[in-house]
Amino acid sequence: MIRTFALAAALAAAPPALAEEMPDTLARLDILPGWELQNGNLMVGFRFTLAPGWKTYWRAPGDGGIPPLFGWSGSQNVSGVRYHWPVPEVFDQAGMRSIGYSDEVVLPVEILRDEAGPPTRLAGQVEIGVCENVCVPVQLTFDAALPEESHRHPAIVAALIDRPMTSAEAGVGGVRCDIAPTGRGMAITATLGLPAIGPGEEVVIEAGDPLIWVSEPEVQRSGGTLVAQAEMIHVEGGSMTIDRSALRFTVLTEGRAVDIRGCTG
Repeated sequence: MIRTFALAAALAAAPPALAEEMPDTLARLDILPGWELQNGNLMVGFRFTLAPGWKTYWRAPGDGGIPPLFGWSGSQNVSGVRYHWPVPEVFDQAGMRSIGYSDEVVLPVEILRDEAGPPTRLAGQVEIGVCENVCVPVQLTFDAALPEESHRHPAIVAALIDRPMTSAEAGVGGVRCDIAPTGRGMAITATLGLPAIGPGEEVVIEAGDPLIWVSEPEVQRSGGTLVAQAEMIHVEGGSMTIDRSALRFTVLTEGRAVDIRGCTG
C-alpha cells in the first residue's frame, strides 16, 4: 500500500504578500514499495510531487538551492540507505545556478537491512527546499511498513534508468586535479578526458566533505578535454585537507549526465 503524506510549507518564512500567493501544499511525499535486490537490500521509491511551477533540489543544489536532509529515526530493520539520484536539471535562480527537479521526481532509495526476515518499516522525515519566486523549507514525514510481497514498480525502474552515466560508459580517459592554496582556501583545476555529451555542459564539483563549499566552476572545452576551475573554502573558516579519491565531478547537459569519482594529482 502506498502511504501519502502532505505538509504545508513553512509560510512564516516568507513575506506575508508572498505567503498569501502560495498553494496550501507545496510538496507531497509518496513512499513507493519496490522489490528485493539480489544482495538482499530493498529498493523503494520516494516520490516528491510539487505544486505547479515549483521545484526542489538535488544532493548538491548549487548556490541558489537548499540541500535535502533525510532522517530515519523511527525506522525498523534499517541499517543504512543508498540514494540513486536521477539526472537533475540546471536552473538559473536570481542569477545563481541551482540544480534540482521540477514538478515531480522519484528518488530510488536502496534500503540496507539488519536482517532479511523481519518486517521493514520506514519512518522519519525529509527536509527539502522548494522554490518558485521565493524559496521556503518544507518538512515531510513518512511512516510506511513495506509489504512482504515485492514488485518492480515502473516509476522506480524509470528513475533508475534515468541515472548519470558512469566514467566507463561515457568513455572518460582520465581525470587530473591540480590543487593550490589561495588566500581563502584552495583553488582546483580539474582536467577531464571526456568526449562531449551535449551542448552547454555544466560541471558540479563535490569535495566529499559537507563542510567544504565549492564554487560554481568556470568550464572550458577543447576537443575531448573538459576543464573546470573552482574555489574550495571551509565553511567554518578552518584549514582543510582535500582527499582526491573523495572528489566527485558531475557533468550535466540537457537530459544527460556523467558521474566521475576521484582524480589523480
